[in-house]
Amino acid sequence: MSVPTVTSHGGLVLPVIGFGTYKLNGASGVDTIRTAVGNGYTLLDTAFNYENEGAVGKAVSQLNREPLIVSSKLPGRHHKHDEALYTVEESLYRLGLDAIDLYLIHWPNPRTGLYVEAWQALIEARERGLIRAIGVCNFLPEHLDRLQRETGVMPEVNQIELHPYFPQADTLAYDREHGILTEAWSPLGRGNDILSRPEIGEIATAHQITPAQVVLAWEVARGAVPLPKAATPSRQIENLAAATVSLSDGEIDAVTALGRPDGRLQDQDPAVYEEF
Repeated sequence: MSVPTVTSHGGLVLPVIGFGTYKLNGASGVDTIRTAVGNGYTLLDTAFNYENEGAVGKAVSQLNREPLIVSSKLPGRHHKHDEALYTVEESLYRLGLDAIDLYLIHWPNPRTGLYVEAWQALIEARERGLIRAIGVCNFLPEHLDRLQRETGVMPEVNQIELHPYFPQADTLAYDREHGILTEAWSPLGRGNDILSRPEIGEIATAHQITPAQVVLAWEVARGAVPLPKAATPSRQIENLAAATVSLSDGEIDAVTALGRPDGRLQDQDPAVYEEF
């Protein structure tokens, strides 16, 4: 199937649904990633902290490299300029690529306050040809404003937690205004009842699709790029098919209305990245 795309202010083109690789490690991870690409995924999301850049790189080495967009992330413990550059190089070596298509700061780590220094290192890594595009994860508008103010360079991507219980309207609007592509981690939630909500079930029945496809289509309609992970081929195909599902404005509003103040995944709070 042909997957629609979105484009950032800097010309980065991403498919509207990517593939998350968290916890896909070793030989089984390689097989799962290869299968996902065979099922139509072109955007592969990994991170230094996932400890599976090797598996992602191995899978990519067995595939046609040209259409693939490989993304990785800089951990919060390596925000000092030189450490950040070394970490980018290590990611590159493990992935076995000539260049990483997209590299993100995993979170701003505000306690150390070095994310601007890390951003400057990513800019330098891009200038050296180690990275093709740069972005961030879990950044608030205030963090993004500071990057613009102190470096003159805005990220092309901001990857954030986003799902029906945590719709992220303000950050989505900010990113859209500045031409930043918003990626969604944990787009289907985890350890909650999102997919069993009757509001989502009614929409699924009306379109003859699954609840997961409703949620992913809702994210795409709002301008986000969800990164679902799926180990089975059938689920991979199902998730990617959501890229072509069209929801009405009323259906989009009904899912957005599920948002709640305690909607974040508590065990995935960005503060946990501090230990990394």
